[in-house]
Amino acid sequence: MRLLFIRHGDPDYVHDTLTEKGHREAALLAERAADLNLGKCYVSPLGRAQATAGYSMKKLGSTAGTLEWLKEFPARIDLNKAPELLEAFPNAKMESGRYVPNIVWDIVPSYWAEHSECMDPVRWRECDICRNSDTVEIYDYVTGKFDRLLAEHGYIRSGRCYHVEKESKETLTFFCHFGITCVFLAYLWGVSPFLLWHSFALAPTSVTEVVTEERQQGTACFRGLKIGDVSHLVIGEEPVSTAARFCEVYSDKERH
Repeated sequence: MRLLFIRHGDPDYVHDTLTEKGHREAALLAERAADLNLGKCYVSPLGRAQATAGYSMKKLGSTAGTLEWLKEFPARIDLNKAPELLEAFPNAKMESGRYVPNIVWDIVPSYWAEHSECMDPVRWRECDICRNSDTVEIYDYVTGKFDRLLAEHGYIRSGRCYHVEKESKETLTFFCHFGITCVFLAYLWGVSPFLLWHSFALAPTSVTEVVTEERQQGTACFRGLKIGDVSHLVIGEEPVSTAARFCEVYSDKERH
């Protein structure tokens, strides 16, 4: 089995759609859609993912099924109830004297570097951030939905691997988001989602490819072949967006 995770184009988060650049990126992705062999496609319900998928679906004369659980990983933390965690979220915003719910993975390096449990493949579920948020509950919900979909195609979760009930060379493509893609990859690979949230960035319209490897009959694991491929943008001479990335050097204030 082959899985493709495609991030939406350069986002206009305020209006939940694509910027002009994002539309150019999605159009360039669509030019490669046939070569990518997208197979059966699914898409997040959020506008920026729907718009991105729309270009490729139109090019292929196909459709993508909308899955509610493909929306960006929605876990939030209420710092008003856990002010001791402000050290993890020093840039938290306030409105009317109260902290606005914060994205759980938007933590500064000085925090996760000192709290190794965040990066532990098992103990991350018990870290202070998870204990004070709905992170684990939502993680279990979306990975459960993900597993049920894989099971429909013959791959049944068994420990950290998958039991192959029926071999498949199908491709399933997910047009979705950075955060949720990290969750699925972390789940497939048995690592903490915090590790992936803070170890790489997937550029808008990038393509990540993982495939099953069945070295033993009846047992499959998933290996990455491409992580964040943006060759369609390079070919189209479209600069890669920096959405989801912070500055390379601190003196560059543009992306703080």
